[in-house]
Amino acid sequence: MKQLHKQSILNQRRDEESASSPTSQNQTYSPKSTKHQTSSRSIFTRSISYILKEQRLLFIIIGILIGSALISLKPTFNKQSYKNEATFLMPRSNIATPFDFGSFKPVSGRIPVSIGGKRRRVVVTGGSGFVGSHLVDKLMARGDDVIVIDNFFTGRKENVMHHFGNPRFELIRHDVVEPILLEVDQIYHLACPASPVHYKYNPVKTIKTNVMGTLNMLGLAKRIGARFLLTSTSEVYGDPLEHPQKETYWGHVNPIGVRSCYDEGKRTAETLTMDYHRGDGVEVRIARIFNTYGPRMCLDDGRVVSNFVSQAIRKQPMTVYGDGKQTRSFQYVSDLVDGLMALMEGEHIGPFNLGNPGEFTMLELAQVVKETIDPSATIEFRDNTADDPQKRKPDISKAKEYLNWEPKITLREGLPRMAADFRNRILNEDEGKGNK
Repeated sequence: MKQLHKQSILNQRRDEESASSPTSQNQTYSPKSTKHQTSSRSIFTRSISYILKEQRLLFIIIGILIGSALISLKPTFNKQSYKNEATFLMPRSNIATPFDFGSFKPVSGRIPVSIGGKRRRVVVTGGSGFVGSHLVDKLMARGDDVIVIDNFFTGRKENVMHHFGNPRFELIRHDVVEPILLEVDQIYHLACPASPVHYKYNPVKTIKTNVMGTLNMLGLAKRIGARFLLTSTSEVYGDPLEHPQKETYWGHVNPIGVRSCYDEGKRTAETLTMDYHRGDGVEVRIARIFNTYGPRMCLDDGRVVSNFVSQAIRKQPMTVYGDGKQTRSFQYVSDLVDGLMALMEGEHIGPFNLGNPGEFTMLELAQVVKETIDPSATIEFRDNTADDPQKRKPDISKAKEYLNWEPKITLREGLPRMAADFRNRILNEDEGKGNK
């Protein structure tokens, strides 16, 4: 207690002394002591001394030299990297020096269509069928990249098998009733069963192919800016009241008959094609194909030429429906392919009749088949089918004038080529049956 009392007395005395001190009364409080002001000369002197100590100046000079060297060498590095990249992408012999146009050689390999100008990307719907496969052959021979779309309802892989392994050929199993997205320059739309036997087998499917399939292909052409060619048919003329048939003839068709799924389906396809052209600016072409024959036709597709040839080879009577006085015009398949390509490459929309104006009755055709294949062949008459046209002959004056096209191969020239193909296939078919 005594010690605490003494300590309090001492503290009181200290407080009294500090209050009476003049220095404390006149001095204002500052939280930080003021720094002494230095002259700019002294700052410069200190900086120089700092740089000179421990060889700092030497390191600064070395850094400046290194930076200058890197900046001056940068363009050289870039040129060298470009040169190395070019050497990697193309053979050394193909590398041209600046402005050395004479020594430049084109690089082998695929060249974009926009640069090459000649090589096209083409899709052929129904490309494994009779006409489609011959069209594919001609496009491949021209050097185009070809994509075949087919659901193989009537088409056969054997028709395009010889292109398997070619990097410019592609086969897609697809039904055009469903949409598909491709990048191509041209669309040949052939997909649809064309013989009465096939299109009557599933008439609803036939008209869906003609309508929905054509809609999908036209939609594709619109999206990618491709040129579109529709293969229509002479059946749009129905049982014609005009003979021969011109493109201006509107036809005489039964809209509710057994053939109307095909006839009216193709007429609707033509309507859609022209509406896409008028409404959306799609580049379109329309071909009306007349009776066509040649190798790769289906052996039993119900069309008169294939029926007569296969029956004569098998030693069966040739079936003539009605009195045999109905007329047809028959063009060889290579002539048709030439016409289709001329139409696609031309500047006219159409429609164009593509057929051979040579007209034959069914009895005259049977006689030519007998002379070509089997003189002993016989004829069997049966009742005529419904809505079978009595006359069919194209007026091709428009194709001659605007496409510079007309058929070259006569029936007597083309029929032996078809017969040779049919013999081989029928022989293989019979051998296959014998081995079972």
